[in-house]
Amino acid sequence: MAMIRIGPHKLPARAVLAPMAGITDLPFRQLCLQFGAGLTVSEMLISNSDLWHTRKSHLRLAKDDDALRSVQIAGAEPAMMADAARRCADDGAHIIDINMGCPAKKVCKRAAGSALLREPELVEAILRQVTAAVSVPVTLKIRTGWSPEQRNGVDIARLAEDCGIAALAVHGRTRACRFNGNAEYDTIAAIKQAVSMPVLANGDIDSPEKALAVLQHTGADGVMLGRAVQGKPWLFREINAALEGGEYTPVQTAEMREVMLSHIKALHHFYGEHQGLRIARKHCAWYLQDFNNVDFRRHFNRLEDASAQLDAVQSFFEQHSDKLQDAAA
Repeated sequence: MAMIRIGPHKLPARAVLAPMAGITDLPFRQLCLQFGAGLTVSEMLISNSDLWHTRKSHLRLAKDDDALRSVQIAGAEPAMMADAARRCADDGAHIIDINMGCPAKKVCKRAAGSALLREPELVEAILRQVTAAVSVPVTLKIRTGWSPEQRNGVDIARLAEDCGIAALAVHGRTRACRFNGNAEYDTIAAIKQAVSMPVLANGDIDSPEKALAVLQHTGADGVMLGRAVQGKPWLFREINAALEGGEYTPVQTAEMREVMLSHIKALHHFYGEHQGLRIARKHCAWYLQDFNNVDFRRHFNRLEDASAQLDAVQSFFEQHSDKLQDAAA
């Protein structure tokens, strides 16, 4: 299967990282790239650039100069979205991604995210103004529709391609479904048949076997991974191996330990110790989510020192290495 091309950019792999607010910060994006993600997308930025002076926005705009940089923007005002895209491109973004897939209430209340799927005319206005405002490729992330009764993903996809969108990611749920139930892939298959641009299938892809099955079912060009890689960034390596027809070796406990320690150190450095400690807590929980670790998590969440967090992880693996490896296998 051919590699994915977005404008002039040829992606090195067909598994890419979904943008996730509060998760796909620079340290996590760099980690996923190390494990073979073909592309990572920044956390969502609101389109009102007047609000970008906050520390949160500065951190979301942080960039890795060595990586292909895709920045996601969200909003409902076409002119404001175009201005945000222009500013991001001027700041070095190689790809602008438009969010029309987020189901969060605080986003949808502003008629942004997946709420836009109810308003095709507004969708068209946004896409045309954004694509006209920048010379870099513009991609789009959508859901299959607003609700199971209003699955207009195929129509939105055709409209997007007509507006000059370079690639499309589709989450296999409607906005009304949020993250409930199982993702459905028939609509993604219909979208792939309806357009010629690259299509990425997203939703419930949590193993190499699932990635292969979804690609076979949908005919999509690649897969976009979201919640499944929280605490499992090595999933990119495993899926890439499967897509290339090879075998993969499951992660070993020694590697898990080193990845966790490296990631936690990067969070401390990126955010500063105070905020880094807090953010490291949720990542630690994700890394150990498959193991019986309630007591350790409670202990870890009470730690107020960066070195103490690192020492705790090191000690945990030393004490439970055999059990961890059995569970990982």
